Amino acid sequence: MIKTPQLKIALVQTNLYWKNKVANLAMLEEKMWEIANEVDLIILPEMFPTGFSMDTAELAEPMNLNVCKWMVQMATQKKTTITGSAIIQVAGKYYNRLLWVSPDGTIQHYDKRHLFRMADEDQSFSAGESLPIFELNGWKICPQVCYDLRFPIWSRNRMIDGKLAYDLIFYVASWPAARVSAWDALLPARAIENLAYSIGVNRVDEDGNGIKYNGHSAAYDYKGNQIEFLGESEKITVLTLDAEELDSYREKFPAWMDSDDFVVK
Repeated sequence: MIKTPQLKIALVQTNLYWKNKVANLAMLEEKMWEIANEVDLIILPEMFPTGFSMDTAELAEPMNLNVCKWMVQMATQKKTTITGSAIIQVAGKYYNRLLWVSPDGTIQHYDKRHLFRMADEDQSFSAGESLPIFELNGWKICPQVCYDLRFPIWSRNRMIDGKLAYDLIFYVASWPAARVSAWDALLPARAIENLAYSIGVNRVDEDGNGIKYNGHSAAYDYKGNQIEFLGESEKITVLTLDAEELDSYREKFPAWMDSDDFVVK
């Protein structure tokens, strides 16, 4: 499928109620209905139903229960794809699972690969083992979750059938204010090294563990130029990505042809 000329994306930077799914889904539903523009994709933060909690036994749910059903309902009603991560239990294991829900009700997912050991995420969750590339209106899109941002080999834009694997890489996050300088530096780095658009959607305010978040959700073009910045307060922004500009730059500056081969184990 040929890429549509433009891709419209809504970034939802918000505070989250601590471990309260009902309150978060109600709040986010209201926010999403405020998005008047017709958009192709709505991106929510990491663990949007609960906040970044390690209380897996208390908060996890299987696929196709409340969170998934809510996302399907919203995607169908809004006629747009919706994505964000939640705590999902599968066969006795817990995953920080990014859910990608299409308007037709189809659910795809990506399980967070790099678990944040400094918060014992590696003790509470199982790591993902594969990296899917989603397709939306002909655009190839690479999903990532928070701490994944620090590991460029995992997100490297490789060649598939003579073409780069993806056009956009995005990160859903609960990235603390204490380390936001790394967030600000690495998001444009991922764009530059992968010749792709790069987007990060982070939360704001403070969680139940006293961790503070200051947003800095942003979007960068394939040169690393900032094209959107949401600041440090709750905000929703709709931005437009341009396929012709991306493809033209890749043709004029084919640095991807000189990339190194490697294998991820």
